Amino acid sequence: MQKTDHVSDFARITPTARIDRPSHGWRAKCLQRLVRLDLPVPETVALSAPTVRSIAAGHPIDSKAILAHFGETSLISVRPSPENPDWGGPATVLNIGLNADQHAALVLRHGQAAADAIYLRFIQSYSTHVARLDPDMFATTQPSASAIKDALRVYEVEMDEEFPFDPARQLAEVLRSMARAWEGTSARLLRQAKGAPAEAPLGLVVQAMAQGIGQGISGSGVIQFVDPVTGQSQITGRYLGQGQGRDALKAEQALYLTHDPRGPSLQDIAPEIFADLLRYGVACRARLREEMQIEFTIEDGRLAVLDAVKVQRSARAGLRIAVDLAMDGVISQEEAVLRVEPRALTEMLHPQVDARAPRDVVARGIAASPGAAVGRIVFSSAAAQASAARGEPCILVRRETAPEDIRGMHSAAAVLTERGGMTSHAAVIARGLGLPCVVGADIRLDPKEKRIHAQGRSFGVGDLITVDGTTGQVLAGAADMLPPALDEHFQTLLGWADQFRDIGVRANADTPTDAAMARTFKAQGIGLCRTEHMFFEEDRLVVMREMIFADSSQERAAALTRLLPMQRADFVQLFEIMAGLPVCIRLFDPPLHEFLPHSREGLRELAEALDKPLSDVTRRAEALAEFNPMLGMRGVRLGVVLPEIYAMQAQAIFEATVEVARRGAAVVPEIMIPLVSARREVELVKTHIDAVAASVRIKEGTDFDYKLGVMVETPRAALRAGEIAQHAAFLSFGTNDLTQMTYGLSRDDAGRFMNTYVQQGVFPEDPFHILDVDGVGELLLIGAERGRQTRQDLTLSICGEHGGNPESIAFCRKAGFDYVSCSPYRVPLARLAAAHLALQDPILH
Repeated sequence: MQKTDHVSDFARITPTARIDRPSHGWRAKCLQRLVRLDLPVPETVALSAPTVRSIAAGHPIDSKAILAHFGETSLISVRPSPENPDWGGPATVLNIGLNADQHAALVLRHGQAAADAIYLRFIQSYSTHVARLDPDMFATTQPSASAIKDALRVYEVEMDEEFPFDPARQLAEVLRSMARAWEGTSARLLRQAKGAPAEAPLGLVVQAMAQGIGQGISGSGVIQFVDPVTGQSQITGRYLGQGQGRDALKAEQALYLTHDPRGPSLQDIAPEIFADLLRYGVACRARLREEMQIEFTIEDGRLAVLDAVKVQRSARAGLRIAVDLAMDGVISQEEAVLRVEPRALTEMLHPQVDARAPRDVVARGIAASPGAAVGRIVFSSAAAQASAARGEPCILVRRETAPEDIRGMHSAAAVLTERGGMTSHAAVIARGLGLPCVVGADIRLDPKEKRIHAQGRSFGVGDLITVDGTTGQVLAGAADMLPPALDEHFQTLLGWADQFRDIGVRANADTPTDAAMARTFKAQGIGLCRTEHMFFEEDRLVVMREMIFADSSQERAAALTRLLPMQRADFVQLFEIMAGLPVCIRLFDPPLHEFLPHSREGLRELAEALDKPLSDVTRRAEALAEFNPMLGMRGVRLGVVLPEIYAMQAQAIFEATVEVARRGAAVVPEIMIPLVSARREVELVKTHIDAVAASVRIKEGTDFDYKLGVMVETPRAALRAGEIAQHAAFLSFGTNDLTQMTYGLSRDDAGRFMNTYVQQGVFPEDPFHILDVDGVGELLLIGAERGRQTRQDLTLSICGEHGGNPESIAFCRKAGFDYVSCSPYRVPLARLAAAHLALQDPILH
């Protein structure tokens, strides 16, 4: 098209017109559907995206042809129509075509005051949205002839030209301004942040004005039929007499729609119009298959529907709306499942800060674990436990957490740290516990004074704060909260999801509380029970330290004998909670020094408890210290060097299996060996465990089954999976450590440079947050293929932090894995994500 050619391509919106969403946008298509429903939509035409792009490129516009369609004396509006309503768009401009003659006609029809208000509004709107003048230049109190003159004078002074009174020029400039605004850098960045492609198309709709002013009942308003926060059926909205557009949402004098004790409502003053709006809402829901917000205008008692948009909603409202639509037969169960984004579920599993309430934000950090909690500040795990014992919710504030903080984290309502990233200790443990957590916050912690400083404010022990792990904000005081939304609609949707998914979902659960939560979220078993967390309880920690400081195998065995009944009770409780579902128990993994105090004061207290000289205790602690604990004496290496530990655990597992079986619950425990690198390690441990099993069978006089498998956490284990699988019934890939070892990165330290690496394109994503399908993923594929070449019935799974990510689930599903395992609070997300994948990829379904 030559730039001298006039753009005049537009389509009248009728029931049969060729209006499509990719070309004309969602608003044009929606208006066509409203026309098909026989709703009173004013005359409307649509400009396609190619036409709008030509206008932005500078091609002249045949605006006279568009005006002629409506009639030369008609007033019109222009609204944006992108393909997706969430992408936004330029501001709507109303009353195009107004000039002195039209103003005089409005005075005759509606009176001086109404005409002045409309004319002044148009001048201001055109000046700010089209001419791009500062809105503050047009501040005025009441519309009047003098106010109109002042506004026209400001325009002329600032633009060095008279305000355009020609309707054709007004329309041409509005269309050109909106088209170019959409192509601007700021608009591109904004819509890209909302998920739109950089070259996303924009259509425009031109509509005859329904004035909203008149001698009879006249005004404008919006109405919707669900609560945007909860999704419950509820008529909400506002109506403003003698108003236009969406003024009713901002005007204090606007009326409510339904009967209201505070004053008259639209239902009171215009019951027939109100009844029509209800009828239109029902029709939109049924035919548009969505809950819509209707924008309407009344002019002298005549109702006009100007627009209908999808109701903006919270995650919990979106789920309830999808389920209700499916229950009413408006959409299918499959579509209801697909309408809810898996990651949106995280907002529903925990208490949340009410978005409608004010927020006193004092600090911001990384939203490491979703949910929100209110509590009083404590600075140590001991203080958190004491607070929990008193029944007082607390927020554990640390510079960064360490393994010895586990008990404090269990006791706290939320965790706040000055340092750390998404894969730091605090973040990973908090997600596993379902604990709200903000890490890397812009606070300064003063451990001596026991205070935190943020944005010029200071908070100390006992001060009340709110931690919002969903947004990464820290709020002063107690914010208004919303409870979790684990209601009937939530359960119904996930029940439908389970019908469609084709990969199993288990939970990582280390405690009875975790296991109970896993059952609540309908996990299909426990995919990873980390037994070392059980030893951090105070009574067990003392015995563990006695075992560590034992001078002989006999002393070590004696200490472990005291731990045996505690471990057996743990496993009995887990088996009973899981009620016959599979439970995969990882044998002891961490290095022994993690169970020792790190301070000299702590070592002195330990020496007193063990009745040993401080020098002996210090010497042993130093001997256990390692230069790189992650690659040191841990996992299967402990089981080979100190076989008594694994023998005690195996005995506890088997005795618990027998005890639960006698109560009528059949259990086939799965025992997993951690950090394996070689086949011989598996052979040695398997020999010991088989011997323990035989001993328990003889002692108890009964038989039982169990499965022995390997946790693949080292690259060598993945590469040698074929020979390892000779002695394993299952391989479970621990992607946390496997990622660390593949990259040679410490998960706890990578946060110092990871953002820079991602920003500069070294890594596409943080590999500890999103599974690296190219590198780590190739090891998974090699291990899976070689393992199943040896043993076709080999069970494959992942049980790392990645197990709850939709991207990881997609990878595992394609690779033929049997299940994924994730923290209990990520089980619902994983169930829904797996259903999405099965519905979107029927080849694998």
